[in-house]
Amino acid sequence: MRTGNILVADDDRAIRTVLSQALGRQGHTVQTTGTASTLWQWVNDGAGDLVITDVVMPDENGLDLIPRIKKLRPNLRVIVMSAQNTLLTAVKATERGAFEYLPKPFDLRELLSVVERALSEPKGEAADAELDPHLEEERLPLIGRSPAMQEIYRVLARLMGTDLTVMVYGESGTGKELVSRALHDYGKRRQGPFVAINMAAIPRELIESELFGHEKGAFTGAANRFVGRFEQAGGGTLFLDEIGDMPLEAQTRLLRVLQEGEYTTVGGRTPIKADVRIVTATHRDLRQMVRQGLFREDLYYRLNVVPIRLPPLRERSEDIPELVRHFFSQTQDEGLPAKSLEPDALEDLKRYRWPGNVRELENVVRRLVALYSQETITRDIVRAELSDSPAEEVNGVANDESLGDAVERHLREYFQAHEDSLPASGLYERILHEVERPLIELSLAATRGNQIRAAKLLGVNRNTLRKKIRDLDIQVIRGVK
Repeated sequence: MRTGNILVADDDRAIRTVLSQALGRQGHTVQTTGTASTLWQWVNDGAGDLVITDVVMPDENGLDLIPRIKKLRPNLRVIVMSAQNTLLTAVKATERGAFEYLPKPFDLRELLSVVERALSEPKGEAADAELDPHLEEERLPLIGRSPAMQEIYRVLARLMGTDLTVMVYGESGTGKELVSRALHDYGKRRQGPFVAINMAAIPRELIESELFGHEKGAFTGAANRFVGRFEQAGGGTLFLDEIGDMPLEAQTRLLRVLQEGEYTTVGGRTPIKADVRIVTATHRDLRQMVRQGLFREDLYYRLNVVPIRLPPLRERSEDIPELVRHFFSQTQDEGLPAKSLEPDALEDLKRYRWPGNVRELENVVRRLVALYSQETITRDIVRAELSDSPAEEVNGVANDESLGDAVERHLREYFQAHEDSLPASGLYERILHEVERPLIELSLAATRGNQIRAAKLLGVNRNTLRKKIRDLDIQVIRGVK
């Protein structure tokens, strides 16, 4: 193991002591300081084989030092550590030329491993640290500094320089597409396109054409060649939203693309290289769907390389004040009047369960700005806005919610997900199929797989039930309840 002289800058005396002792035991010589100015002086004097620096120090931000260090001594590697734990901090450190970024609290063994790599790996030709201009804005792509979000930032920071396939889990409204966009916008494919497609919004028979494109004359109505989403996303990121809604036949085709790294258009013969990073998202329990035979197990493991679970808003209520400020700022930028909240009103927002998560909070804030003339929003106003919500909820859903209410809630979220556009045609049949499957499966389970009794329970002809079972590919197990 190669040893060296390591310069450590951190305004926390305890961290300086821990690092000094740990690095000393590895045979390194260590110089420590609590200020950026002293660190810069050492670097300017030619001291040190490696720098480990905090971000926030009394006299200067450690991130601002990195470009100066790289310009003066291009081959001197810098490891950045920070307790800020925001995604932007991690990305800025990387963009400015840091060898590695470690969010605090860090694992000491991991830091020692990074130090060993920094000292031993060959140094390539150093490039000038060039910061992507849009990163200079203090505009976070994701909002919140709660422990739950800090863990998300740690994971995302490690993924930015990779092409690993990521699956984002989370309830509706938690920000799954924001995470996917952040992976693209701050990753190594940011110069390429970001292409999103919602599996739930595309008719089953058109999914393969939408994904892979089709040739002229490939099927009735294919008057021209169509470029699919894989080809549109070439060199960039393909975001497959609501992957749990992808039909099995399309799952098989997607699996083949992931295995072989190439695809053909519908009606085409020439293979096309799949040069995309794939990010998927779902609000469904895919493991349960695998057990039910509704999602391919092999595809699940191909897509679930790096799973990221986005917490619902009720699990990070301490982020609500920052989110409210962010949405107030957005509405002000749009020309609406400035608003603020009474402390008691903010507390009510923090105690609410937010079944629609961040999207629901944003809608509430926009209503408060648009509908009320008061500059300071009172607790009574907030309570009036939230008064229609059920008082007692479990997992964000009212425990006395009727079937009709549940269907209406899901359909409302479905239409909201399309924002200014409409879902694909054929919505009536797709919704009926969504309801038919669990109804028939549960009826068969209740009758222990007896199709005659199940048909009588449902009030349909036995042959009709058999056709539905075949069309919906429902597995019938007799004698099990």
